[in-house]
Amino acid sequence: MENKSEKVFVLDTNVILHDATCIQNFEDNEVVIPISALEELDQFKRGNEQIHYNAREFLRLLDELSINSTTNNFDQSDGKIKVVVNHSWHPDVEKTFKEDCPDHRIINCAFKLHEEHPNKKLVLVSKDTNMRLKARSLGLMAEDYTTDTIEDVSEIYSGHRLIEDVSSSEIDMVYDATGIDFVELNAVKNPIPNENFILRNGQKSILAHYDPFEKKITQINNPSAYGINPRNAEQSFALNILLDDRIHLITLSGKAGTGKTLLALASALEKRKKFRKIFLARPIVPLSNRDLGFLPGDIHSKLDPYMQPLFDNLSVIRHQFKGNDRQAQRINEMLEEEKLLITPLAYIRGRSLQKSFFIVDEAQNLTPHEVKTIITRAGEGTKVVFTGDIHQIDHPYLDKRSNGLTYLISRMKGQNVFAHITLEKGERSDLAELASNLL
Repeated sequence: MENKSEKVFVLDTNVILHDATCIQNFEDNEVVIPISALEELDQFKRGNEQIHYNAREFLRLLDELSINSTTNNFDQSDGKIKVVVNHSWHPDVEKTFKEDCPDHRIINCAFKLHEEHPNKKLVLVSKDTNMRLKARSLGLMAEDYTTDTIEDVSEIYSGHRLIEDVSSSEIDMVYDATGIDFVELNAVKNPIPNENFILRNGQKSILAHYDPFEKKITQINNPSAYGINPRNAEQSFALNILLDDRIHLITLSGKAGTGKTLLALASALEKRKKFRKIFLARPIVPLSNRDLGFLPGDIHSKLDPYMQPLFDNLSVIRHQFKGNDRQAQRINEMLEEEKLLITPLAYIRGRSLQKSFFIVDEAQNLTPHEVKTIITRAGEGTKVVFTGDIHQIDHPYLDKRSNGLTYLISRMKGQNVFAHITLEKGERSDLAELASNLL
């Protein structure tokens, strides 16, 4: 007699491409891999993107599990893995979905297993919303893969706090000292490492930062970087942490026009003497770079449209100086000498980045695993900065709760070498800010 408490999870291909180790995250339950999913993975074995790596890694893992098996059942420490070869169509599925495609084959596999084992709880796991809706239309249970998903977007750490009605004497204490022990300030309760504060009352205000290394609250004094000056409190917070040599991992989030990438790039140029190279990278196309093949020209001309936003920010910094100014010329020299490199993320894999300032733009289009892969490239003396907007996600299988930027902020919060700032006020132009707020 089958036990209803036993669960069977049928995996969609996109779950495997999202996380190569996904089969290890279903405890002692049974995991089913439809043969159609393996056939799809075959298309992703070659390439330099993270999904290509995930496809190869998963197939290697499955091969290791099956090496001593002569059946389609493989054991692992927690639960069982089964590859199901099943191409005959169930009449109900065939009638509902007339098109023969991998998604429908996977749904067909799940539906037939559900009928064969009515006393087991069967769940189709997919990152594809439409796939889950199709499965539910047939009466199947369908869930998203949420192992690396945060619970509540509204609770995402902002990196700064506004504290009202702070006594003038306490504000003066922060003004007058190079740093003051936070326990001496009644206004600041339980500060998080590298958290920032606006302390104010009706007459006075001050920008402050909690230094976890000295365990002190310090004043932030109008930082600037390579001709770029902050235009609001959040930008001051951002520049302060970007210029702090003790902080090795930084995330900057915010809507378009808040200055995330510009501040990161200006800080890298300001600190250029401490680093061998400055890397600016961004994901090219979500899931794969196959669309590049349809663009005209060589690889450089194909990549230019994707890299142009980074060049635009570089141009803004150049325009802070006159054309013959030494600082403007230095940017050109760094580009020519390849000390400042603008490159797609796919080219970073496998490298060890020593004494580098590494900026990753549009990080909301990365998976948590991709973010981990990038950070593990960081060698001694490297600073990594992720920028992005969690409300502007282009990746078809990521959302506000499951993208790599959100995941990184939530997991790294509280670490001494990590700092985060959410930038809220747009500074690109009044028109851009109006469009961002109203449209």
